[in-house]
Amino acid sequence: MKILVFVKVIKGEINPFDESALECALGLCDDVMAVSMGPESCIEILRPITRLGAKAVLISDKAFAGSDTLVTSYILAKAVRNMEYDYIFCGRQSVDGDTGQVGPMTAKRLGLPMLGGVMSAELKDGGIFAKTRFGEETIKSPAMLCIERGYVLRFPSIFSKIGDVRVIDNSVIGCDLEKCGLKGSPTRVLESFENERGRRSCRFIKMEELVPLVKDLMSRERAVIKSENKAQKFKTVWAVGDEVYKKALEIAEEVVLIEKSSAEEISRQAALKKPNVILWNADEWGRQNAAQTAVLLETGLCADCTGLEADGDDLIMYRPAQGGNIMAKIKCITRPQMATVRTKSKSSDIIVSGGKGVFDRLDKLYALAKALNAQTGASRGLVDLGGAPYDMQIGLTGKTVSPKIYIAAGISGAVHHTCAIEGSETVIAINPDKNARIFDYADYGIIDKL
Repeated sequence: MKILVFVKVIKGEINPFDESALECALGLCDDVMAVSMGPESCIEILRPITRLGAKAVLISDKAFAGSDTLVTSYILAKAVRNMEYDYIFCGRQSVDGDTGQVGPMTAKRLGLPMLGGVMSAELKDGGIFAKTRFGEETIKSPAMLCIERGYVLRFPSIFSKIGDVRVIDNSVIGCDLEKCGLKGSPTRVLESFENERGRRSCRFIKMEELVPLVKDLMSRERAVIKSENKAQKFKTVWAVGDEVYKKALEIAEEVVLIEKSSAEEISRQAALKKPNVILWNADEWGRQNAAQTAVLLETGLCADCTGLEADGDDLIMYRPAQGGNIMAKIKCITRPQMATVRTKSKSSDIIVSGGKGVFDRLDKLYALAKALNAQTGASRGLVDLGGAPYDMQIGLTGKTVSPKIYIAAGISGAVHHTCAIEGSETVIAINPDKNARIFDYADYGIIDKL
């Protein structure tokens, strides 16, 4: 069996999700090839991979610089058509872009079935048996698997020898250069700035004040947040699925609700009726099908948008990047303009969420939630440790919530979590580290363990 693994180099290091995919592949077979795309400076970062027993290929050509996800998938697909493989693995997303689009897009270009959210994989019944965030499935070759950040890349043996990284350019791949690089990329970053959304002024209290505070807050009328009136609106916007309908109404005079179906069917409708804007919900189904529809329509797609504006004929999209630390302002120069949009999940008035800091005291987390008649949630850290199921995960890679009261226990406050709770009316943080970032995004803080 042969497995190709897509590997991205970010700031001199291999993307952690791709490291996980590489380790997963190495555990399944002896014939693994890491395929990366970037400048020749990546060679030295990729070379240590050869000490693990894998081969390494770098796709490098100056004409490819500035490629967005749609173009990257085009180049990768063209490159691997000339390679032998049974499976292609990739990390679910990169930590700089967080789009999760390259895997589904490349799979669609290659005509491969795709399995996402893979937590673990083993050989079974002539295929790969995978446990995913959504269930279990056996997938036969050829196929694409998108791996979660659950594996830790092994260290090389002290007796292992370092090998060469094969470098190939467009003379080998044969891409149409009009479709490559910045010139061929339909999405353009207009500007980027530090993400300061969600910051609050924290007042510190003692643990014994928590329950009385919650009761007092619950006795108050919930504040009504008025939607900002946009001066401009599109005449018509397509919304794929009910979840994103309300978001579409904010920027459109009329919203056409499109039934969820295959990427092929939705792209067929779009090619026929030529909508200007198509919005999708930024859940797992939306991310995968929007990405594959973008390939079929050869159009741009912006992922995980938290803000949308109509600017004449252009859709201006705002999305967090680099784990949420940066907010990017983006537009698409092709039509239809497409975006996956983060929408708020339905939730109870009170949510009690736990992070890695409560992994050894989950009984106390659930006891507090029960005492407050609250819904329970979790950070990605707690889910990755196996302390909570994925359907409890709140964050950039989970749900976005807006309860009346959000209690974060043992959560450090990474941007990918705080960006998903900024719609909460009141945030209460419990953490023994007085310098924890979560306190900058809380109304009340308790410096203690749960």
